[in-house]
Amino acid sequence: MSCGNHHDTSCDDVLDHLYEYLDNEMGEGDCARLREHLDECSPCLDKYGLEQAIKALVKRSCGCDTAPADLRGKVLARIERIRAGLPVEGELLARPTVQE
Repeated sequence: MSCGNHHDTSCDDVLDHLYEYLDNEMGEGDCARLREHLDECSPCLDKYGLEQAIKALVKRSCGCDTAPADLRGKVLARIERIRAGLPVEGELLARPTVQE
């Protein structure tokens, strides 16, 4: 993903390390770079807000800070299929077309 603007840290790099940032698993220098990027890039900031909300939902629903390993694996696999443009379980394979 790229927002089209130049940043010292790329959007892809920020999104690849977003959970490390959310989980406070980064060094201060890396955290500062990520915060700077999020301050400049509204698409990444939106993604950060979404991931933060998902993390809060998992914590509230499961009573834990991290999702169970099997759930995490399923979610990550689904995300990868969506990114690759592949159909995911429960998604309609053929979508009706609008006729004019």
